[in-house]
Amino acid sequence: MGEGIAQPEDERFMAAAIRLSRWHTGQTSTNPSVGCVIVRDGAIVGRAVTAVGGRPHAEPQALAEAGELARGATAYVTLEPCSHHGKTPPCAEALIAYGVGRVVISVTDPDVRVSGRGISMLRDAGIEVTTGVLEEEGRQSLAGYLTRQTKNRPYVTLKLAVSADGMIGRKGIGQVAITGPEARAQVQALRAETDAILVGIGTAIADDPLLTVRTPGLEAQSPVRIVLDPNLALPLTSKLVETAREVPVIVVGSEEVSPLGSEEGLPPSALPDISPTRGEIGEGHDPSSPASIGDESTSSGDVGQRAGSQSISPPVGEMSGRTEGGAAPTDRTDMDSRRATLEAAGVEVVYCNPYHPEVLLPALATRGISSLLVEGGAKTAKLFLEAGLVDRIQLYQAPVVIGEGGIDSPLQATDIPSGFAHRGTYIFGADRLDEYEREN
Repeated sequence: MGEGIAQPEDERFMAAAIRLSRWHTGQTSTNPSVGCVIVRDGAIVGRAVTAVGGRPHAEPQALAEAGELARGATAYVTLEPCSHHGKTPPCAEALIAYGVGRVVISVTDPDVRVSGRGISMLRDAGIEVTTGVLEEEGRQSLAGYLTRQTKNRPYVTLKLAVSADGMIGRKGIGQVAITGPEARAQVQALRAETDAILVGIGTAIADDPLLTVRTPGLEAQSPVRIVLDPNLALPLTSKLVETAREVPVIVVGSEEVSPLGSEEGLPPSALPDISPTRGEIGEGHDPSSPASIGDESTSSGDVGQRAGSQSISPPVGEMSGRTEGGAAPTDRTDMDSRRATLEAAGVEVVYCNPYHPEVLLPALATRGISSLLVEGGAKTAKLFLEAGLVDRIQLYQAPVVIGEGGIDSPLQATDIPSGFAHRGTYIFGADRLDEYEREN
């Protein structure tokens, strides 16, 4: 059979499948969170979303719920059914075995093991297949998975909260509440569906953030926490270190402090995993790149990012606000001791030039991290923006006025980089959220 013709009800049922797919976003490991609904005579008789952990997939669960009613029915799936034998049988085979009459797909899978093959299997079995229904919405729901498959890196969201006078905090104050409780609740929900969250060392020191999900019932969905920390300056008494055994923490040190720093020049592909004992994930040291990413940060609580000077390359050791464990180690013995102490506390230490997110992000992708939230501070935000590695911008604007001593936001609604499309405006209490997405 060839390409099936879209039916009037297709968008309505695909929209239901897409909503369903979002239930487990960020909870399905390396697999995408896919939604599937089985429809017979205009009624949904089976529905499912990819299970937490990534298995079982959505289709066999929805088919099992439908049972005999699946025969001759229409299956709506947000992503092309898999066609390869992995740890589970192909979903395309399950659809064939249950005797569905038609399959409607939102997005074709870019995975080379699947792309087009699942569709071919279904058509070869005499099943009518329609593709591309609500494809844009489907791609948005699968953004992390699709980015990791096609760009070999996580989908990156940059979140900023800006005051009415264009500030993201106040120097020397630490956390400053810019947005209200409704916006902060939204940020907690965003964290819950994101694989990892990243801040610079300045933010980690100045704010001592926890970076977990605190919404009741969603605490277990806290993302992996990543700190760009070239000199392993993260205070041993910080909340991040103290909770590292409960929620993973990865500290990214620069190659200069790596105990195996002599292995310069190894391409990322030669280092397929990140581990506490073999942590190099970057290319060799670039002598022209600065060694510190100190954010001199204050923040706006759960929503804002903070930073001091706009320079991205302060001299080593000029990060302000250092507390215990914050001073840059001065010799190899001190550095090795700091690394050992962090690792003993459950922190994973890896090595990569912190000014090269284009090296760090693919390494994170090898760990199954499909989505990354950049949440602090201004220099880190600027770093990812200038590298062209931000896929989505969430810009919160609040009526709060910071005034004297404020820290300028690295981004305003009036200077969104070219290549981003405005996707929507949302109101949360007194705050406004504008969302922008990179046009590919």
